[in-house]
Amino acid sequence: MAEKLAPEKRHSFLHNGEKVFEWDQTLEEVNIYINLPPNVHSKQFYCKIQSKHVEVGIKGNPPYLNHDLLSPVKTDSSFWTLEDDIMHITLQKRDKGQTWSSPILGQGQLDPYATDLEQKRLMLQRFQEENPGFDFSQAQFTGSCPDPRTFMGGISSD
Repeated sequence: MAEKLAPEKRHSFLHNGEKVFEWDQTLEEVNIYINLPPNVHSKQFYCKIQSKHVEVGIKGNPPYLNHDLLSPVKTDSSFWTLEDDIMHITLQKRDKGQTWSSPILGQGQLDPYATDLEQKRLMLQRFQEENPGFDFSQAQFTGSCPDPRTFMGGISSD
């Protein structure tokens, strides 16, 4: 049932009208998807993940991404992989349940409506996680949604 509350679509991060990457999030992770250029050997790509910073590029060239993150991540459980010409970066949120309006600090934020939709989806994911016998995939909120990170005592730490 949890997969019913997974992100339905990825958000596009644009710069000067060009798609830089796509991203989505769950209660615990922010996922970044970067289309890789053709004819570059996989061993040439690199990704450095720090608590509040990410750098991505091709060795010997200026970085493709070199930005501060919106919020801190757990570096020991964040990682990256190359899959079918896509670099997939999985950032483990330090604050589980926090709604990110963008992976990159100060850039490409979702509009308030899209951010509210993300917060509602994450709240339903939290309800699903805490009540595995119930199906929250058709549940809806009317009005504003509480913060999934702090609602009713917050999310229990693993």
